[in-house]
Amino acid sequence: MPAPTLPNPGFGLGLRTPHYADFLARPQPLDWLEIVSDNYLVPGGKPLQMLDRIRDRQPMVMHGVAMSLGAVGGLDTHYLRQLAALAQRVQPLWISDHLCFTGSQGRQLHDLLPLPYTEESLRVVVHNIRCAQDALGRRLVLENVSSYIEYQASSMHEASFLRHVCEEADCLLLLDVNNVHVSAFNHGFDALAYLRALPQGRVQQIHLAGHSHHGDHLVDTHDHPVADGVWALYRQALRLFGPVATMIERDDHIPPLAELLDEVDMARRIAAEVASEHSAVAVAA
Repeated sequence: MPAPTLPNPGFGLGLRTPHYADFLARPQPLDWLEIVSDNYLVPGGKPLQMLDRIRDRQPMVMHGVAMSLGAVGGLDTHYLRQLAALAQRVQPLWISDHLCFTGSQGRQLHDLLPLPYTEESLRVVVHNIRCAQDALGRRLVLENVSSYIEYQASSMHEASFLRHVCEEADCLLLLDVNNVHVSAFNHGFDALAYLRALPQGRVQQIHLAGHSHHGDHLVDTHDHPVADGVWALYRQALRLFGPVATMIERDDHIPPLAELLDEVDMARRIAAEVASEHSAVAVAA
């Protein structure tokens, strides 16, 4: 049996610099915030000052983009020590990063590069996650990435790979619903079948974001509102996994906070509707 997920804190938003003043001015109708860990791995200055002030008002989770869990050469121990120090400062509800690699032979490519889904990759990722969890003193929450290529060497589907990783490394899953939608469109697979193949007892968090449509492919740009197809897939995810901590991501063309809070409210409404469906089924039974 999988170890239980952590308590669900509700609905959140990614903390971005243009909204610092909003969070300092007054309480916002959010249950938690997600920070990009790598933006705060600095020795001091304004970023950490803002972080400390906002953290006093709102619970946070830490989300990284540079752990490179698919790196054959192992993890950067200095980076892990920096993350651990930041976690000591923030006291996050959990720490997450991506199922990917971000460079090769010591060169950082600053992108979330997908892995071949092979037994060899599985061994590498599981080993690296165990090392990260030992260094951080907690289970890691692992995010699925969007992808635009597939490897001929892959011997299993991404969802099956994720399930094996979560079970063998005893980590949790950050389900990015937008990434599933994007990859399903780009590679022509069934997004709902993907969700059904995931380990249900390990979904800790959900990301919702926008993307760009380029005709024959989608790009995970996080610069648009959440698309209708992503909202529909989110509803299906909640039907499968139950109530899961959910947040909105926006990384470019960042609108006023009120627009993003409207999207958070949409997520709340969908979650409430799915909960009502479950209650009606339980009563009927």
